[in-house]
Amino acid sequence: MSKPVKYYYDLLSQPSRAMLIFLNVTKIPFESLPVALRNGEHLTEEFKEVNRFQKVPCMNDNGFKLSESVAMVRYLAKKHNVPENWYPKDAKKQAQVDEYLEWQHNNTRITCALYFQLLWLKPLMTGKKPNPEAVAEHQKRVEDTLDAIENIWLEKSPFLAGNEVTVADIWCACEIEQLILTPFDFRKGRPKLSAWMDKVRSATNPFYDEAHKILQRISKTTAAKL
Repeated sequence: MSKPVKYYYDLLSQPSRAMLIFLNVTKIPFESLPVALRNGEHLTEEFKEVNRFQKVPCMNDNGFKLSESVAMVRYLAKKHNVPENWYPKDAKKQAQVDEYLEWQHNNTRITCALYFQLLWLKPLMTGKKPNPEAVAEHQKRVEDTLDAIENIWLEKSPFLAGNEVTVADIWCACEIEQLILTPFDFRKGRPKLSAWMDKVRSATNPFYDEAHKILQRISKTTAAKL
């Protein structure tokens, strides 16, 4: 019997949360190894042996080291023969999931992450309020991305890649959920996206809530101050 996958993550990292949810819902055996980015634990020489890029998430599968959450999820889904809905074996269905996973890099991932950094992370680190013009610019990009999800990705189906929840939905929801640390109401005016977020949470709970517990706790004490 193979050893559990060593999984390194930080719950303030969107892809870290997505990967953690995936590991739990698919019941892939893993060893939970939190890495506190806020304390610089990823910058040590010891962690560099784990991941040469010194970022999270990353994994070590009995000596096979891998970073980048999309590469990790594809590898683990194939190795562990996970239920079809999460990452389909059918070529066309798999391509639909991959279509979103590739699209997200220059859309959901970058727009939500930069907006979060501008509105929450940088003010926390510097004590300075963000530039209003920069906020407006980044919020417009976030709105355009969310509108694409509302009007294109969810136009004809309840989930991003069809009628069943997949890893595409987990990865997307975790990016959008990060926005609760900002004043922006991403659900307003987007009924399909709002209903979809609830469906993804329901399909992956209790693991979805567990992965976002720190985010929820922080949002209650800081979002109102932004």
